[in-house]
Amino acid sequence: MPISFSRLRAVVLAALIGLSVAGCGYNTIPTLEENAKAKWADVQNQYQRRADLIPNLVATVQGYAKQEKDVLTSVIEARAKATSVKLDASQLTDPEKVKQFQDAQNQLSGALGRLIAVSEAYPDLKSNQNFLALQSQLEGTENRITVARRDYIAAVRDYNLSLRTFPTILWAKTLFAGNKPMADFAATEGSDKPPQVKF
Repeated sequence: MPISFSRLRAVVLAALIGLSVAGCGYNTIPTLEENAKAKWADVQNQYQRRADLIPNLVATVQGYAKQEKDVLTSVIEARAKATSVKLDASQLTDPEKVKQFQDAQNQLSGALGRLIAVSEAYPDLKSNQNFLALQSQLEGTENRITVARRDYIAAVRDYNLSLRTFPTILWAKTLFAGNKPMADFAATEGSDKPPQVKF
């Protein structure tokens, strides 16, 4: 029994529609994954920039505030820990590894905050041009870290969403079945409470 032209046209049209829907989104998952990895590289770059500023900052403070050895030591130790915790793009799907990295960076941020607070007790240090330049660079770097983390979180959200929404979920369940959601940064515990200031 021969197939009628209208029936053949309906079959071809259905096949074309099926292919266009199935093809829709194939490149989305790898594109979003690479974008999130690139944003992670930006985060790491900014953290490295901060780590690179610390030795000069510590040396400058040390010249004026030798008696603040505990604070200086805590900054040096926090920097060593923060730079020793490595997290490459292949580990971004492991929330525990991301948390370890984030905890080490938060510890360094706290130590730097104490170091800057100590500087308030030393007027000569506060007026030192090298210290002021380093402090300004550090503040700028902290802002860059914030922006890089925000961009990474947005990229991870887009990637993770592509693994769970139509039509990309079709690819996520078949050709990209090994792709796992990436972990993003979580707020530091207690960051929802204002800091206590003691005089």
